[in-house]
Amino acid sequence: MVRIKDDGGTHTKCLLDPFDEEASQLEAAARGVGWEREIAIQLMVRCGLRVDEIAYPTLDRLRWSSSGDCWLLEVQGKNTKGGGKKTRDAWVPEEVAENIQRFSSERDREATESIVSVTTQSVRRWVKEAAEQLSDDGHGDRWQSVSSHDLRRSWTTYHIVERGVDVRTMMSIGGWSDYSAIEPYLGEATENKIGRSMSA
Repeated sequence: MVRIKDDGGTHTKCLLDPFDEEASQLEAAARGVGWEREIAIQLMVRCGLRVDEIAYPTLDRLRWSSSGDCWLLEVQGKNTKGGGKKTRDAWVPEEVAENIQRFSSERDREATESIVSVTTQSVRRWVKEAAEQLSDDGHGDRWQSVSSHDLRRSWTTYHIVERGVDVRTMMSIGGWSDYSAIEPYLGEATENKIGRSMSA
């Protein structure tokens, strides 16, 4: 179930579990309209990309790191210290890397062509449409509040709070230049973490 975090601000913040049923439901709703939409959502909820970073990665920027035994994707995005864009390597789960490779191959995408070749506004709309579809299909009204940034927020919170990934690693793969930029994500417990902590 999508968890609402209401901190009194102007926007409702939602938390999904990036590696559970919620992310899969959202991806499936997007895939029902188009494969490219599913990949865009995966890049946010499973890899932590910002919505305005989605159009940058190309297939030739996806690489296997033999020293890290993981897939990495070169991303160019916001510099949280200000100034020009910052380039980083984002971590990519194996199933997402395979999906990107299959999509690029079956769609005859050039290695230097954007994997997802639409505007930031289109990606935001895709997320809203997939979430609204889930709400309309009876998965709960909370889906109506889900935004594209909630996908990155969910990814960050899951890895820091639920899995205990160290903050320096998250800053590196998520593109935060200093601690103050990632600090808001440190204290938001997931339902699973709440249940485990309170029943121990």
